[in-house]
Amino acid sequence: MGSVRRRYLFFVSQNYSFPVLRPLQTEIRSQNHEIKWFLFGDNIDYSLVEDGEEQLNSVDEIIDYNPDAVFVPGNVVPSFIPGLKVEVFHGLPSTKITKKGQLYHYIIRGMFDLYCTQGLSSTIKFEQLAKEYGYFSAKETGWCKLDPLFPIETKKESDRKAILFASTFSPRFSKAKELYPFLYEMMKRYDIDWYITLHPIMPKEILNLYKSINLPNVKFIEPTELIEYFKKSDMMLCDTSSIIYEFLTQIKPVVTYQTEKKEDYLIDVDNIDELEDKLLYVLDNLDLNRENILKSVDDFHPYRDGESSKRVLDEVEKMLLGENLLPKKKPLNIIRNLKLRKELNYWKIRV
Repeated sequence: MGSVRRRYLFFVSQNYSFPVLRPLQTEIRSQNHEIKWFLFGDNIDYSLVEDGEEQLNSVDEIIDYNPDAVFVPGNVVPSFIPGLKVEVFHGLPSTKITKKGQLYHYIIRGMFDLYCTQGLSSTIKFEQLAKEYGYFSAKETGWCKLDPLFPIETKKESDRKAILFASTFSPRFSKAKELYPFLYEMMKRYDIDWYITLHPIMPKEILNLYKSINLPNVKFIEPTELIEYFKKSDMMLCDTSSIIYEFLTQIKPVVTYQTEKKEDYLIDVDNIDELEDKLLYVLDNLDLNRENILKSVDDFHPYRDGESSKRVLDEVEKMLLGENLLPKKKPLNIIRNLKLRKELNYWKIRV
C-alpha cells in the first residue's frame, strides 16, 4: 500500500519478541521497506539475532534513523523516540487477571497510537477503550506471529503422538513445579514425544529442572522454535497462559491443569490423580471438543490466511497517510518515561 519507502523499528526487551516480529519483518522486506531492531535489557539473548537483522545500539541511533513506525510486542515504549507507536502484542488474549480483577491484555498504559487487535473478542474491547481514551486507534489485523502456522499441516497417522507442555511464569498461575514429578514419570512410562516450553522469565530453578530432563522422547523448546513444534504436537497440556490460544488456532485440543478460568473449549482437570488418564484419552480422541474450539477461535483469531503481517502494515500506512486521526494527544506519562530513560541511560531533551 503506497509507494513511499518506510523506515520501521522493532523495539524489543524479551526473547519472545523474535517469533512475534519475524513474520512482520518478512512482510516489510517483501514490500521493500527498511527495518532495524533495537534490543535492550537483561532478558535478551543476543545469540538469537539472525544474520541480516540490523541493530541500532542506542537511543541516539534511533533518533538519527528516525523511524516512521515502531512495533512493540511488549507493554511499554518511550515517547522520546520518533515514530508511530504500534502495539502488536506478545500473546493472544488470555484469562489472566490482576489482583484487582482486570484482564492483563486490556491494560492501557498511554504509550501507543495503534493497537493491532487479533480477533473480534479483543477488537470490541479495544474499540471501546479507544473511544473512551481518545488518543489511540484499534484496528483488527490478526496476529503476525501466527502467519507461519498457516496453512495448517495435517500430521500423518503413522507419526508418533506428541504432547506440548507449556507453563506460565507467574507463581499465582504456574503449575510447572507441582507437575514436574508427575510429568517426569509419565515421560518415562509412555511411547509419546514430549515438547516443553516455559515462559522465558520462569524462575531459573524450574527452568533448569525441565532443561535437565535427559530422555530420548523429551525436547525443551525455545521461544523461537514454537511454531515448528506447535505443528508437530497433537495436543497441549498447560496451566493458565496465553500460549493456550496460540495453540488452539490449529483446532487441536488443550488439557489444562487447575486453570484460572474454566472454558468449554478447554479440558480442565483439577485432581492430579485424574490427569494421566485424561491426557491418554484425549490423545486417542483428538477431535474431542472440536466444535467448541472452532467457535472460540473464530472469536479471538479468525484469520487462517497467514497474512496478518500484511494487514498490520496496511493499517500503519493508513495512519501515516493521515487516516484515522486521533482526537486527543497521548498523556505525558512522566513516570514511565523517566523509568525508560533510566533503563536506556538517555537523558537528552529533544525540543
